[in-house]
Amino acid sequence: LHTTAGFLKKTGTEHWWLERHLKDPFVKATKRQHYRCRSAFKLLEIDDKLHILRPGLAVLDCGVAPGAWSQVAVERVNALGTDPALPTGFVLGIDLLRISPLEGAVFLSEADVADPGTLRTIQSLLPAEKVDVILSDMAPNATGIKELDHQKLINLCLGLLDLSKSILKPKGTILCKFWDGHESRLLQNRLKEQFQDVRTIKPQASRKDSAESYYLARLYKGK
Repeated sequence: LHTTAGFLKKTGTEHWWLERHLKDPFVKATKRQHYRCRSAFKLLEIDDKLHILRPGLAVLDCGVAPGAWSQVAVERVNALGTDPALPTGFVLGIDLLRISPLEGAVFLSEADVADPGTLRTIQSLLPAEKVDVILSDMAPNATGIKELDHQKLINLCLGLLDLSKSILKPKGTILCKFWDGHESRLLQNRLKEQFQDVRTIKPQASRKDSAESYYLARLYKGK
Protein backbone atom coordinates (compact mmCIF):
# COMPACT_ATOMS: atom_id res chain seq x y z
CA LEU A 1 0.00 0.00 0.00
CA HIS A 2 2.78 2.45 0.94
CA THR A 3 4.68 1.64 -2.25
CA THR A 4 1.59 2.21 -4.38
CA ALA A 5 0.82 5.52 -2.68
CA GLY A 6 4.40 6.70 -3.13
CA PHE A 7 4.35 5.75 -6.79
CA LEU A 8 1.10 7.63 -7.39
CA LYS A 9 2.41 10.71 -5.59
CA LYS A 10 5.63 10.75 -7.58
CA THR A 11 3.81 10.13 -10.84
CA GLY A 12 1.39 12.98 -10.07
CA THR A 13 4.26 15.36 -9.35
CA GLU A 14 6.08 14.38 -12.51
CA HIS A 15 2.90 14.80 -14.54
CA TRP A 16 2.37 18.30 -13.11
CA TRP A 17 5.98 19.27 -13.88
CA LEU A 18 5.79 17.94 -17.44
CA GLU A 19 2.46 19.67 -18.08
CA ARG A 20 3.84 23.00 -16.80
CA HIS A 21 7.02 22.55 -18.82
CA LEU A 22 5.16 21.90 -22.06
CA LYS A 23 2.87 24.91 -21.55
CA ASP A 24 5.76 27.24 -20.64
CA PRO A 25 5.99 29.96 -23.35
CA PHE A 26 9.73 30.34 -22.68
CA VAL A 27 10.28 26.63 -23.33
CA LYS A 28 8.49 26.99 -26.66
CA ALA A 29 10.51 30.11 -27.51
CA THR A 30 13.73 28.29 -26.57
CA LYS A 31 13.08 25.67 -29.24
CA ARG A 32 11.95 28.24 -31.78
CA GLN A 33 14.99 30.48 -31.33
CA HIS A 34 17.47 27.61 -30.87
CA TYR A 35 18.72 28.49 -27.40
CA ARG A 36 20.12 25.67 -25.30
CA CYS A 37 17.67 26.25 -22.43
CA ARG A 38 14.97 28.68 -21.28
CA SER A 39 17.35 30.57 -18.97
CA ALA A 40 18.50 32.51 -22.07
CA PHE A 41 15.34 34.59 -21.74
CA LYS A 42 16.25 35.69 -18.23
CA LEU A 43 19.47 37.25 -19.50
CA LEU A 44 17.80 38.62 -22.63
CA GLU A 45 15.16 40.36 -20.53
CA ILE A 46 17.72 41.82 -18.11
CA ASP A 47 19.96 43.02 -20.92
CA ASP A 48 17.09 44.50 -22.93
CA LYS A 49 16.17 46.64 -19.93
CA LEU A 50 19.58 47.46 -18.47
CA HIS A 51 22.08 47.06 -21.34
CA ILE A 52 24.87 45.24 -19.53
CA LEU A 53 26.19 43.55 -22.70
CA ARG A 54 27.55 45.67 -25.56
CA PRO A 55 29.70 45.02 -28.64
CA GLY A 56 33.37 44.79 -27.74
CA LEU A 57 32.98 43.72 -24.11
CA ALA A 58 34.79 40.75 -22.57
CA VAL A 59 32.51 38.42 -20.58
CA LEU A 60 33.13 35.60 -18.10
CA ASP A 61 30.12 33.26 -17.82
CA CYS A 62 30.30 31.17 -14.63
CA GLY A 63 28.19 28.04 -14.33
CA VAL A 64 27.81 28.19 -18.09
CA ALA A 65 26.37 24.70 -18.81
CA PRO A 66 24.49 24.06 -20.99
CA GLY A 67 25.52 27.40 -22.56
CA ALA A 68 22.36 29.46 -23.13
CA TRP A 69 23.72 32.57 -21.39
CA SER A 70 26.89 32.36 -23.47
CA GLN A 71 24.76 32.15 -26.61
CA VAL A 72 23.16 35.45 -25.62
CA ALA A 73 26.52 36.98 -24.69
CA VAL A 74 28.10 35.95 -28.02
CA GLU A 75 25.27 37.71 -29.85
CA ARG A 76 25.24 40.85 -27.72
CA VAL A 77 29.00 41.51 -27.55
CA ASN A 78 29.53 40.68 -31.24
CA ALA A 79 31.99 37.90 -30.34
CA LEU A 80 31.75 36.40 -33.84
CA GLY A 81 32.35 39.77 -35.49
CA THR A 82 29.02 39.37 -37.27
CA ASP A 83 28.74 43.15 -37.60
CA PRO A 84 32.14 44.36 -38.89
CA ALA A 85 31.19 47.95 -38.11
CA LEU A 86 31.08 47.18 -34.37
CA PRO A 87 33.85 46.18 -31.92
CA THR A 88 34.34 42.42 -31.47
CA GLY A 89 33.83 41.09 -27.94
CA PHE A 90 34.99 37.94 -26.17
CA VAL A 91 33.10 35.28 -24.19
CA LEU A 92 34.71 32.77 -21.82
CA GLY A 93 32.52 30.19 -20.07
CA ILE A 94 33.42 27.91 -17.18
CA ASP A 95 31.64 25.03 -15.46
CA LEU A 96 32.28 21.93 -13.37
CA LEU A 97 30.29 20.03 -16.01
CA ARG A 98 31.29 19.21 -19.56
CA ILE A 99 30.02 21.81 -22.03
CA SER A 100 29.28 21.32 -25.72
CA PRO A 101 31.32 23.72 -27.90
CA LEU A 102 29.73 26.99 -28.99
CA GLU A 103 30.96 29.05 -31.91
CA GLY A 104 32.12 32.44 -30.68
CA ALA A 105 32.85 31.32 -27.11
CA VAL A 106 35.76 29.66 -25.33
CA PHE A 107 34.72 27.07 -22.73
CA LEU A 108 36.58 25.63 -19.76
CA SER A 109 34.81 22.35 -18.99
CA GLU A 110 35.16 20.41 -15.75
CA ALA A 111 36.91 23.35 -14.08
CA ASP A 112 36.26 24.93 -10.68
CA VAL A 113 36.12 28.73 -10.78
CA ALA A 114 37.18 28.81 -7.11
CA ASP A 115 40.45 26.96 -7.79
CA PRO A 116 43.52 29.28 -7.88
CA GLY A 117 44.90 27.31 -10.81
CA THR A 118 41.70 27.98 -12.74
CA LEU A 119 42.13 31.72 -12.17
CA ARG A 120 45.51 31.62 -13.87
CA THR A 121 44.01 29.70 -16.80
CA ILE A 122 41.18 32.23 -17.09
CA GLN A 123 43.62 35.13 -17.14
CA SER A 124 45.75 33.43 -19.80
CA LEU A 125 42.71 33.03 -22.07
CA LEU A 126 41.36 36.58 -21.72
CA PRO A 127 42.50 39.13 -24.32
CA ALA A 128 43.49 41.65 -21.62
CA GLU A 129 43.55 39.36 -18.51
CA LYS A 130 40.40 41.10 -17.25
CA VAL A 131 36.71 41.19 -18.16
CA ASP A 132 34.02 43.86 -18.33
CA VAL A 133 31.20 41.59 -17.17
CA ILE A 134 30.95 38.54 -14.90
CA LEU A 135 27.75 36.53 -15.37
CA SER A 136 26.71 33.81 -12.95
CA ASP A 137 23.72 31.52 -13.23
CA MET A 138 25.59 29.05 -11.00
CA ALA A 139 23.74 26.90 -8.52
CA PRO A 140 25.01 24.20 -6.13
CA ASN A 141 23.72 20.65 -6.25
CA ALA A 142 20.48 20.95 -4.31
CA THR A 143 20.15 19.02 -1.05
CA GLY A 144 16.46 19.85 -0.66
CA ILE A 145 17.24 21.68 2.60
CA LYS A 146 16.28 25.25 1.73
CA GLU A 147 18.57 27.15 4.09
CA LEU A 148 21.58 24.94 3.35
CA ASP A 149 21.12 25.33 -0.41
CA HIS A 150 20.68 29.08 0.06
CA GLN A 151 23.91 29.31 2.06
CA LYS A 152 25.83 27.31 -0.56
CA LEU A 153 24.70 29.63 -3.35
CA ILE A 154 25.53 32.76 -1.34
CA ASN A 155 29.01 31.34 -0.77
CA LEU A 156 29.42 30.80 -4.51
CA CYS A 157 28.45 34.43 -5.13
CA LEU A 158 30.84 35.67 -2.43
CA GLY A 159 33.56 33.65 -4.12
CA LEU A 160 32.81 35.46 -7.38
CA LEU A 161 33.10 38.78 -5.57
CA ASP A 162 36.57 37.75 -4.40
CA LEU A 163 37.41 36.67 -7.95
CA SER A 164 36.39 40.07 -9.27
CA LYS A 165 39.35 41.64 -7.45
CA SER A 166 41.65 39.80 -9.85
CA ILE A 167 39.80 39.87 -13.16
CA LEU A 168 37.09 42.56 -13.24
CA LYS A 169 37.90 45.87 -14.90
CA PRO A 170 37.14 49.17 -13.11
CA LYS A 171 33.47 50.15 -13.65
CA GLY A 172 32.75 46.50 -14.52
CA THR A 173 29.55 44.54 -13.85
CA ILE A 174 28.51 41.39 -11.98
CA LEU A 175 25.16 39.66 -12.51
CA CYS A 176 24.67 36.74 -10.11
CA LYS A 177 21.79 34.47 -9.18
CA PHE A 178 20.85 33.96 -5.54
CA TRP A 179 18.09 32.20 -3.65
CA ASP A 180 16.13 34.15 -1.03
CA GLY A 181 17.20 33.59 2.54
CA HIS A 182 18.74 35.15 5.62
CA GLU A 183 22.19 35.60 4.02
CA SER A 184 20.92 37.54 0.99
CA ARG A 185 21.41 40.87 2.76
CA LEU A 186 25.02 39.95 3.58
CA LEU A 187 25.78 39.40 -0.11
CA GLN A 188 23.96 42.59 -1.04
CA ASN A 189 25.97 44.63 1.47
CA ARG A 190 29.25 43.12 0.26
CA LEU A 191 28.33 44.04 -3.31
CA LYS A 192 27.48 47.60 -2.24
CA GLU A 193 30.95 47.93 -0.73
CA GLN A 194 32.53 47.13 -4.11
CA PHE A 195 30.03 48.58 -6.61
CA GLN A 196 28.34 51.95 -6.95
CA ASP A 197 25.00 50.58 -8.19
CA VAL A 198 23.41 47.38 -6.83
CA ARG A 199 19.85 46.29 -7.56
CA THR A 200 17.70 43.18 -7.24
CA ILE A 201 16.02 41.76 -10.35
CA LYS A 202 13.36 39.07 -10.78
CA PRO A 203 12.96 38.45 -14.53
CA GLN A 204 9.58 37.37 -15.88
CA ALA A 205 11.27 34.23 -17.21
CA SER A 206 11.99 33.21 -13.60
CA ARG A 207 9.06 31.10 -12.52
CA LYS A 208 6.87 32.80 -9.92
CA ASP A 209 7.19 29.87 -7.51
CA SER A 210 11.01 29.96 -7.74
CA ALA A 211 13.07 31.46 -4.90
CA GLU A 212 15.65 32.74 -7.38
CA SER A 213 16.44 36.39 -8.01
CA TYR A 214 19.50 38.17 -9.35
CA TYR A 215 21.76 40.86 -8.02
CA LEU A 216 23.03 43.24 -10.66
CA ALA A 217 26.08 45.16 -9.43
CA ARG A 218 27.50 47.84 -11.72
CA LEU A 219 30.35 50.36 -11.69
CA TYR A 220 32.98 48.30 -9.88
CA LYS A 221 35.13 50.46 -7.61
CA GLY A 222 38.24 48.28 -7.85
CA LYS A 223 41.44 49.18 -9.64
